[in-house]
Amino acid sequence: MSTVPVRPAAPALVCVFAVTRTPPDDAALAATTGHEEGGPLRVLRADGLCLVVQDVPAALFDEQALAERLNRPGDLERCARAHHRGVEAAGGQGRAVVPLPMATLYRSDRTAQQAFAPRRAVLDALLDRLRDRTEWAVKVHAAEQAAPAATPAGRGTDAGPRPGRAAGGRAYLSRASARRRGREDAHEKARAAAEAVDAELRRYAVAATRHRPQSERLTGRRAPQLLNAAYLVADADSAAFTRALSALTADSPDADVRVEASGPWIPYSFARWDEEPDPAQPQPVRHEAAQPAPVKPAPVEQEARA
Repeated sequence: MSTVPVRPAAPALVCVFAVTRTPPDDAALAATTGHEEGGPLRVLRADGLCLVVQDVPAALFDEQALAERLNRPGDLERCARAHHRGVEAAGGQGRAVVPLPMATLYRSDRTAQQAFAPRRAVLDALLDRLRDRTEWAVKVHAAEQAAPAATPAGRGTDAGPRPGRAAGGRAYLSRASARRRGREDAHEKARAAAEAVDAELRRYAVAATRHRPQSERLTGRRAPQLLNAAYLVADADSAAFTRALSALTADSPDADVRVEASGPWIPYSFARWDEEPDPAQPQPVRHEAAQPAPVKPAPVEQEARA
């Protein structure tokens, strides 16, 4: 009687999306697609913590393969969206959740458990801090200036009669200096207005953090981005925060800045325990696969902001 040889299972890595205290419903996990190439989402327990994880093929998620994939915009977006789906599944029904950086990978369940179990006290404190709180993202751009009007022929150009070349040169330099001072004044007013936006929103937030402003190439705007901030807002203060935000984002043709906001989101920006100001805090969980800079994945409804 012949037997069919059993093909060994392909090597897999364990991708960890998020940490919670209570496990998500089995039905919610079963209905969520993480990385398309991986298995079903599942819960891995580590000393009282619940890790939402997925087995993914090592051939696509090892150090070299992952680095190549994350350098391709399409693959980066797919990985970010898959990661966010896993985090959302972990944090469903208002559950406090600590989202992890994208592509947090371990060799096995045991190595993941060994990495997280010693961090129980730190993660418990962070889960307490994030409970019943959400994140709002706010971007402030300088108002786009109208293009300068065309100079009539014979004025400020080399065409047409002038009383003298020296006088014409002085007039040109005077106009150029005035334009430069005007731009500098407008920029300073816009910066002051952006700071005022930040100060007003901090009144209603538990915490706030600033990210590096995005370049004009990424924003698609001619005007510079002056503020790229995130605010951690308690559910009890959400109404007051959104009222303040509505007033700030209202269109005004005379405004020095334009304010854009999105939320509420899972608090990615406030979930990094290695960024706590206390130097005595334990170091973050070590990622076994080489990682790019942490990415804050964007929900489908939100513009990507890597």
